[in-house]
Amino acid sequence: MQISPTDERFMRLAIDKARAGIAAGQSPFGACIVRGAAVISCEHNGVLATTDSTAHAEVTAIRTACRALATIDLSACTIYSTCEPCPMCFSACYWARLSRIVFGVRSADSARIGFGELQIAATVMKELGRSPAELVGDCLREENRALMEHWLQCGVRHAY
Repeated sequence: MQISPTDERFMRLAIDKARAGIAAGQSPFGACIVRGAAVISCEHNGVLATTDSTAHAEVTAIRTACRALATIDLSACTIYSTCEPCPMCFSACYWARLSRIVFGVRSADSARIGFGELQIAATVMKELGRSPAELVGDCLREENRALMEHWLQCGVRHAY
């Protein structure tokens, strides 16, 4: 699965949104949902700000995209996430019928900096759930790893 210049462009939007989240005291995760060449939603993690443990960047982006398009079917869309989706986020992508999931770092990378997601790879969830979504990993991996390092340098203590 090839990473295209378009994938890199939209992943950078997710990275920028994650940086905005870090500046607002949130965790270093961003997600951008695109249909064709149009950005439908771009969100960062909002768990701490909303006191909602489900407010991961992917879930928040899906909620925003569904409202924007007035549908729960995002099958014509791609989600760009700075990190491999956790089981909750992968399930949300599955139920929203996203056609592609493009992610930056692996969940093992987030675990190394203190995040405690269940360590189930997206490829395993795809296989077990028979998801038709195309998975593309390691998109701008080093830029996404740098994002996590930036978060650590900011001194945020809560890993959500």
